[in-house]
Amino acid sequence: MSTATKAPQTYSPQIEVKREPISGAEIVVQSLVNHGVEVVFAYPGGASMPIHQALTRYRDKIRVVLPRHEQGGGFAAQGYARSTGKVGVFMTTSGPGATNAITPLADAKLDSVPIIAITGQVGTSVIGTDAFQETPTVEVSRSITKHHYLVTDVNDLARVFKEAFYIASTGRPGPVLIDIPKNVQIAQTVPDYDVPMDLPGYKPIPRLARLEELREVARVVKKSRRPVIYAGGGVITSGAADALREFVEKTSIPVAMTAMGLGGFPGDHPLSLDMLGMHGSIYANYAVAECDLLLAFGARFDDRVTGKVSEFAKYATIVHIDIDPSELNKVKHAHIGIVSDLKYALEELNKIIEPPEDISDWLAKIKHWKETEPFRYREHPEAILPQQAIYELWKLTKDRDTIITTGVGQHQMWAAQFYKFRKPRTWLSSLGLGTMGFGLPAAMGAKIAHPDKLVIDIDGDGSFLMNIQEMATCYCEKIPVKVLLLNNQHLGMVVQWEDRFHARNRAHTYLGPIDEPEAVGQGQGLAPRYHYPDFVTIAKGFNWKARHIRYKSELLDGLKELIESEEPFLLDVLVPYQEHVLPMIPSGMTIRELIRE
Repeated sequence: MSTATKAPQTYSPQIEVKREPISGAEIVVQSLVNHGVEVVFAYPGGASMPIHQALTRYRDKIRVVLPRHEQGGGFAAQGYARSTGKVGVFMTTSGPGATNAITPLADAKLDSVPIIAITGQVGTSVIGTDAFQETPTVEVSRSITKHHYLVTDVNDLARVFKEAFYIASTGRPGPVLIDIPKNVQIAQTVPDYDVPMDLPGYKPIPRLARLEELREVARVVKKSRRPVIYAGGGVITSGAADALREFVEKTSIPVAMTAMGLGGFPGDHPLSLDMLGMHGSIYANYAVAECDLLLAFGARFDDRVTGKVSEFAKYATIVHIDIDPSELNKVKHAHIGIVSDLKYALEELNKIIEPPEDISDWLAKIKHWKETEPFRYREHPEAILPQQAIYELWKLTKDRDTIITTGVGQHQMWAAQFYKFRKPRTWLSSLGLGTMGFGLPAAMGAKIAHPDKLVIDIDGDGSFLMNIQEMATCYCEKIPVKVLLLNNQHLGMVVQWEDRFHARNRAHTYLGPIDEPEAVGQGQGLAPRYHYPDFVTIAKGFNWKARHIRYKSELLDGLKELIESEEPFLLDVLVPYQEHVLPMIPSGMTIRELIRE
């Protein structure tokens, strides 16, 4: 039996030793420097002022970006983390500042994103007295963080930060909260940055796949006739994309990706089945429904993928490899369940894998499905359809180093369908929590991390409004992100469900004035008679470059202007609100209930 182990993932901090007493705030900032932090997204307030004062003395080492809302700072930290794999850091004050950090923490927990939130807290002497701007931040965030701290002793700070970076970045990554009372920030001590960690219940030395387990996988691959790979976000998180591609080249097994897994395998590869699930490709869902072997790599059998669980991959032997043992058999029974670092498992599997004996009929069947059931949309002679806008954007940028972020809604799913991601960490989207307002601040974080890359937020008008204030951050902090705004004047995904399942009854999904006919579903034509708000005027108020287009003849010129601008740029594209994201498998149903049109 193999007992191979691997050193735990962690940072190698560059420790700077100071023997004189310094403040807790200085310890916080020096800890960030020690762990390689280059940027912090931080909104100041009374309970976090000492740390902000300390940060001003480290301007040559840490860039502090001032978001215009704490949620924006949290999502910017996510954009930085998702695009780099490093730990993202953001900071708020106590009370409302800390509660505004809750959504980014919950979002990071569901999508396994390594971020650290530092929140100021009222002094320890008044905790529990309902002091001004007091919130029990640890209690509020307990179930939505990987770990959390309330630091009541300045002597614990250096150790806590060492542990926090270790926890956030090892095993299955996730968010860590550090809540620091103001008096602890002011108190002084001689720090020990090399203090041993105290984590008796956390031992994330990765469990690595045993040779006999991998041999069993190789055996079922060899005898399979209709195999499919189901690749999730773990492919990207573990850095296993290259190993996955080698596995596919050795076996010729087609790959269906979750929304989190997009980019983990090239979307334009002949063996790519694109996204599966509710709004996934017909051919991916057909393949999973008929496969005799499902290789689930770093995926969690989310309900938007499985639909009716009992019918999902009903005839398949299921192999599930994941670093988190809690995911195995949580939703779907795995015939072969392996707890392992996925990159290691695939690299070792590639040493022994042999292709299936004959899957030519299976590949021919899939090729037929791909040819006859592609993602499609009906073009309009004059109007710009959102799918078309995204597809044309892909054609213009596919050979450039491009990162795409999105908000949440129809535009998000169209981006997943029509933009073919070739590389990991080029698709950043809120997928587990589905948080509107994610796109713009995430683009900020990604652009700061990758100043030489083209970073575009594909957004919807409803989602964009959620964190529109971050346009100010982009201008003032010199972050030239681009926004492709697909503006349909409605909460499009909710409208789609109203149309499909609620007899087209409009229940507060029109985003314009309440006296307009669209508010009650009685609009005429492809769009409301005028669009509200005027995003171009708003953008210009933030000193952004901006343009509004509504006709197909304007699309290519508008996209080129968006791409080529050296400044923040918003392209406001008026699109029909009657468009639906198709195909669609209704929630909890199966491929048999697939909606095509």
